[in-house]
Amino acid sequence: MAGFRPVDDALAYLAGSWHVERSVRDLASGATGAFSGTTVFEPLDDDGSGPFEGLLHRESGTFEWQGVARPAERTLRFLPGDGASRADVRFADGRPFHDLDLATGRHVTDHPCSADLYRGEFTVYDADHWRTVWRVGGPAKDLVLTTDYTRT
Repeated sequence: MAGFRPVDDALAYLAGSWHVERSVRDLASGATGAFSGTTVFEPLDDDGSGPFEGLLHRESGTFEWQGVARPAERTLRFLPGDGASRADVRFADGRPFHDLDLATGRHVTDHPCSADLYRGEFTVYDADHWRTVWRVGGPAKDLVLTTDYTRT
């Protein structure tokens, strides 16, 4: 998968079901982990009566860390941004997470979290494959999380 694929409509591109494989590396300790599961981006209608409000991102699967496997899940909201290639990504409770702009097929963004900084890089390879790499640094964290998404 060489190069980036520009995306004119971020929410339309993301909509649907994706197989997820994530590796987690703790650069300080050398520990590694892995997540395997699915992410579904489905239409978000906040009150059930209005027009399309964005996408609800539901991720579920199994996370294995230091030999122990546990169920894991998270929910995010991908809301329309300023332009079709953009999205405003929020946590499930509505707090801001990060911006996203897939116009060039690649986007770098930051999310400050207390004393830690999350720097995310989003790369679109083609219609059915994209990747995120989050580098997390702070007083107690030194992590790299690499997630590959494949459309199902």
